[in-house]
Amino acid sequence: MESTDIGTKSVPLQITEDEAAVYDRQIRLWGLEAQQRMRNATILVLRLKGVATEAIKNIVLAGIGTLIVLDTDDVSSEDLGAGFFFRDEDVGKKKVDAAKARIESLNPLVAVEEFHDPALLDGDAFNNLVQRADLVCMTDWDREGLIRINDVCRQYSKPFYAGGTFGLLGYIFCDLLAHDYISPDRSAPAPGKEVPAKSIKLTATYCPLSNALQHRWLGLTRKQTKELNPTVIFTIFAIWEYQARHNGKLPYEGSAAAELEAVASSLLGRAEVNRQALPAVPRELIETMATTAPYELSPVCAVVGGMLAQDILKALAAREPPIANFFAFDGSTGGGAVCRMSMP
Repeated sequence: MESTDIGTKSVPLQITEDEAAVYDRQIRLWGLEAQQRMRNATILVLRLKGVATEAIKNIVLAGIGTLIVLDTDDVSSEDLGAGFFFRDEDVGKKKVDAAKARIESLNPLVAVEEFHDPALLDGDAFNNLVQRADLVCMTDWDREGLIRINDVCRQYSKPFYAGGTFGLLGYIFCDLLAHDYISPDRSAPAPGKEVPAKSIKLTATYCPLSNALQHRWLGLTRKQTKELNPTVIFTIFAIWEYQARHNGKLPYEGSAAAELEAVASSLLGRAEVNRQALPAVPRELIETMATTAPYELSPVCAVVGGMLAQDILKALAAREPPIANFFAFDGSTGGGAVCRMSMP
């Protein structure tokens, strides 16, 4: 039977010689101090779908200290496509029970804890779980759920990531609070002098998802608006709004296209997007999402999950600027864009 003892933070560990040998390449890339931070990091991942599967693989291989996975669902036949931790014989089992041993096999140096009790998703039990973590990541959830989890993370000063896919579209959002990181000094050198080979400490101030969704696109030229590819962003926002209106359900048939189109148009107007650049979300994309949004496509999950893991590791290492703060991916073109929403 699953235990609901979520424990407390342990004493910081030092990287041993054997571990240093395992992570030698990463230590050369990030530095020993950054790898040490990863080694002592506890990451809480909520929901184990395709994006989370890919992200977990990468952060475990990178050498975090502890991974906590919380998912209340059973494995379904639909999970077998993008969820490579699952096998045919796992259908009907709890996802976390089926995946635990396979996650552990990726890197025996990482402690893996799994929970499937629904009581841990709310109230004091969930608050205690968040307090244990150094970073929280929730994937493939509705807008209201993401906002609620983000707010809890802010209450306890915990960095928060969200990620997910809707058919060919994917997204990543992050709220890293006030995030300090080291970046190369790219300031212009004095005349006649070479660029100094040094790094500087910078701070990025993030905002919660609830604030990011109120972002206004005023002042952007037609070219600037197109470069940010708001078509994908507002299609994702329209799907979230559709979920909110339909008790968390995703559109699953063509008849939802008219409502999705109306929602997207309303959101575009409210956000004051340059209508010369984007007069409307293309009808073709709306019709595609009206029938494909519920489905997970392995290549899209791989791209979004890989980028999600990469950014989590950046945040832990504090060696490069992470996403600021919303990334949208279009699987039909293979392109993506980062939009800075409501950040200073």
